[in-house]
Amino acid sequence: MNIPQDSREELLSERAQHLLRVLVESYIRDGQPVGSRSLSRESGLQLSSATIRNVMADLEELGFVASPHTSAGRIPTDKGYRFFVDSLLQVQPVDAAAEAEIRRQFEAGPESAKDLITTVSQLLSRLTQLAGVVTVPRAAEASITQIEFVGLSENRILVVLVYGESEVHNRIIQLDRYYARDELKRASNYLNEQFRGRSLSEARQEILRQLSETRAHLNQVMLDAISMAQHVFEAGKPEGQLEYVIKGETNLMSVAELSSVERLRRLFEAFNEKRDFLHLLDQSLRAEGVQIFIGHESGYQILDDCSLVTAPYGAPGSVFGVLGVIGPTRMAYERVIPIVDMTAKLLGSALNSRR
Repeated sequence: MNIPQDSREELLSERAQHLLRVLVESYIRDGQPVGSRSLSRESGLQLSSATIRNVMADLEELGFVASPHTSAGRIPTDKGYRFFVDSLLQVQPVDAAAEAEIRRQFEAGPESAKDLITTVSQLLSRLTQLAGVVTVPRAAEASITQIEFVGLSENRILVVLVYGESEVHNRIIQLDRYYARDELKRASNYLNEQFRGRSLSEARQEILRQLSETRAHLNQVMLDAISMAQHVFEAGKPEGQLEYVIKGETNLMSVAELSSVERLRRLFEAFNEKRDFLHLLDQSLRAEGVQIFIGHESGYQILDDCSLVTAPYGAPGSVFGVLGVIGPTRMAYERVIPIVDMTAKLLGSALNSRR
C-alpha cells in the first residue's frame, strides 16, 4: 500500500527524528556534510552504518536532507531546517553574558528613538555575529505631541506634526478657502486638545466619530479644525512607509555559503535598496511572536541561502515595529531565537515608557 508523503512525514520514527536533529546540529556547528560514521558516533545510538544509511536514504527521499555532489555526507534542506525548528529544536535561555549586555543597553540612559533603533540593530549584530535589522517605529503608532498650521499662498497650509519626543513630520495640504492666522491658531488649539497623546490611527477613528455627530453640535471652530484634520491625517499615511536600520552586514562575508563576491554584492545591493525585505518585515509586523523565514520560504531568490528571524516590538495591543537577524540558513537557531525575542520585548517596553 502506498502511504501519502504527508502521512509518511507524520510517521517519521523517533530514531529518524533523532538522527535528523543530530545531523542538523552537526552541520550548523561545523558547516560540513555529515556522514554515517559521524552520525553513528554523535547520535549515541547503537546502530550500524548500514542502518543509518537506510534512515538517511528515507530522509533524503522525503526531502529533509540532500547529498552534495562533492561528498558522501548529507546536509539539511530548507525543509529539514523547518522540521528541525518547528519540531526538534531545543531553544536555550539567553546566556548570562548576553542577557547582561542586552539589559545594560536598555539601562544605559535616555536616547532618542532613532538612536535607540540604531543601537539595538548594532546590539543584535554583535551578539549573533550576523546582520541585525530593526524597523523605525511607525508614525501611525507614535503619540501625537503637537499640531501647528502655517498659512501659505493659494489656500495652502504647512502642517507641522510632532510625534513622541522629537519626531517631526511636515506636509502641505490644499484647503477649499483662505484661513486667517487666528483661524489657524484656533484650529490647532482645538486639535491639540483633542488629539495630543493619541496615535495617528486613533486620531483617524476620533475624526470619523466626530463627523458622524450631527453638525448642529459642532461650532465653526470645530468644523474648520475637523476639516483640516481630515486633510492632515488622511494624506500621506506615513504608517505605510516602513523604514529599517540594518547593521553588521559585513559579518556575512565570513559565512562560507554566502562568501562568493557576486552573491555578497547582490545581497548588499538588496540591503541598500530594501525592496526584498519590506514585504517580509511587513508580514512580521502582523504576526505574533518570533517568525522564521528559511531559505526559499522568503520568496526572494537572493535570500535562498539565508534565514530571517524576526519578532514584533511594541506595547500590549499595539505594534510599533519589528526587529530581527539575517544570516545563513546554517545559523544557531537555538541561540538566535531567544536573543531576538528578549530584545524585542525590552525595546517595546523602553519605547512604550517614553510615550
